[in-house]
Amino acid sequence: MMKGEILVKKISLLLLSLSLCLWFASPVCRAQAVGQNVSKAGTTAAVFLEIPVGARAIGMGGAFVGTANDVTSLYWNAAGMARLHRNEAIFTHSEWIADTKFDFAALAIPLEGFGNLGLSFTSLSMDDMLVRTVERPEGTGERFSAGSFALGVHYARNLSEKFSIGFTVKYISDKIWDMQAQALAVDVGTLFTTNFLNGMRIGAQISNFGTDMKLAGRDTRTFHPIDPNKIGSNDRIPQNIELDSWHLPLNFQFGLAVDAIKSDENVLTIEADALHPADNYESMNVGVEYGFMQTVFVRGGYQSLFLTDGEGGLSFGAGVLANLFGDEMKGRFDYAYTDFGRLKAVHVFALSVLF
Repeated sequence: MMKGEILVKKISLLLLSLSLCLWFASPVCRAQAVGQNVSKAGTTAAVFLEIPVGARAIGMGGAFVGTANDVTSLYWNAAGMARLHRNEAIFTHSEWIADTKFDFAALAIPLEGFGNLGLSFTSLSMDDMLVRTVERPEGTGERFSAGSFALGVHYARNLSEKFSIGFTVKYISDKIWDMQAQALAVDVGTLFTTNFLNGMRIGAQISNFGTDMKLAGRDTRTFHPIDPNKIGSNDRIPQNIELDSWHLPLNFQFGLAVDAIKSDENVLTIEADALHPADNYESMNVGVEYGFMQTVFVRGGYQSLFLTDGEGGLSFGAGVLANLFGDEMKGRFDYAYTDFGRLKAVHVFALSVLF
């Protein structure tokens, strides 16, 4: 057996072991193990990290870990970036749920023999809001802002012709008014191409494994009297409210992708992903993509299958890939629609450049 094959098997075994450890360590699994029907939904920080990126992947119902063959692989499966052979950049924007705005920008750069390097920026923002109190429910005249962002550095390389591995290191920030929480996290992804079913691909990624987040800032500062029952006692004793720490939304996602039809003119890709998040029940995403002449694409999918009380639903989308300045530069425009049930639908637009 060649050294490269032995290394691939060792890394695969290591990732599988780590996945099992995280599975048994997650709050959901501990609750289920003792017979409690608790999903832990809403008990993690930086939940914007769970918002899917890229109109192409969203159009496929969020089933993309096994495909991961464009610059959005930096989010879905960093190992897929190792298979990009030219520079690729993307910017995607969507008017997200509850009047928020979600943006994602990324750049992937092949380094010729040293693997591929990537940079990404993720942002969830909203308009300023009125400060309201019990005494002044219509507003005090002040306004406050809230938002989140993450900066990622990504590295991936092919360990063999069929096996790729990728890593992400992220700085994460949540902010509301004069308070901020920060964290560091890592993602680890793998991608393997088999010798059957037109090169069926098997992908897996562990996301958001990192430090806890805890808000801190001057908004926790308050003043308390020494003795409110005594006249003249000092009522300006400063104190800080102690806040709890919250875990990041750890997630393990496993995907299988197969090209059911594969020719120079027509490619039909089918994928199914299984998700195991630390803050919810397990679920599945399924999706398809049909490409004609590697130019026009249509997609469809369904997200959050089998998720109890989930608001995920049907997704569909389309895209166009065309030359901009000969073969030296290509542009891709993608659109996706996804249904979130009672939370209404979201439209996603993405613009990519390959150069």
